Amino acid sequence: MGLQYEVPEYKRLRVIVDTDAACEADDPFAIAHALMSKKLEVKAILAEHFGVEGSTKASYDEIVTVLEAMELSVPVYMGEEGALAQVEGKEISPAAKFLMEEALRVDEKPLYVLCLGAITNVASAIQACPEIVSKMTVIWIGGQNPDNFVVGHREFNAGNDIDAINLVVSSGVEFWQIPNNVYGSMSIGLAEIQDRIAPCGRIGRHLFENMVNYNMQPCAGWTDGESWALGDSPAVGVALKPNCGQYVYREAPIFNPDTSYRFEPGRPMIRVYTSIDSRYILEDFISKLRLLYRER
Repeated sequence: MGLQYEVPEYKRLRVIVDTDAACEADDPFAIAHALMSKKLEVKAILAEHFGVEGSTKASYDEIVTVLEAMELSVPVYMGEEGALAQVEGKEISPAAKFLMEEALRVDEKPLYVLCLGAITNVASAIQACPEIVSKMTVIWIGGQNPDNFVVGHREFNAGNDIDAINLVVSSGVEFWQIPNNVYGSMSIGLAEIQDRIAPCGRIGRHLFENMVNYNMQPCAGWTDGESWALGDSPAVGVALKPNCGQYVYREAPIFNPDTSYRFEPGRPMIRVYTSIDSRYILEDFISKLRLLYRER
């Protein structure tokens, strides 16, 4: 059946997705959602590390798997092989280079970078070319609730590169943060994924099987067993609909090594989401998937 509508050209966005796609099972859902959305012109997908050796390549391979299952072709670039401190002094990655080039390219469509993990690739690009700061909006899934953070609790995405997130939020870039209390509210049951997503072609089957397989691994002990939080999908949701949830503007915090915060006056202002419309995001994703892939 397909999507029987168009999006006016002046409402469309250039998008780069930066993702640790092989880390957990939710990134592929967000990648697929972005790729199916007519408002979003996905220029490239950047592979992000997730704190272990070989993780950037694992993310790259999972991105390719998603694209093959969707029968789509989008440029994919290898990102930094580790945290910012580990790659200091080395040539920047193909992912960071592409981000610099795309940000500097003259285009009437605004550029949004959707960051679904550590933010190393974006930090590397800003460090190498500070002038890109004024030329993009960065949407990041990560960090603790700034109003109720826990000292000693390590939020995963921030914890995988504290130096990178501190560099980015201190740079003055237009920055939208979706912290863990918000991204954790994107709940969906495994039964619903089996019922509504798995029948949708190769990509639906992959999303379901990848989720089920990860759910059975020892590293997934933090999950509830029969449900999941599609925590990366809000980045796509707010790119499609910025008012897809409530937010406040506040001074950027400084991230401590344990991912708690400290606050100092005079810091750049960032947007922090305090809630998200999970119904809109999940139903938009599932409807697009069913319309585009169910008959396959």
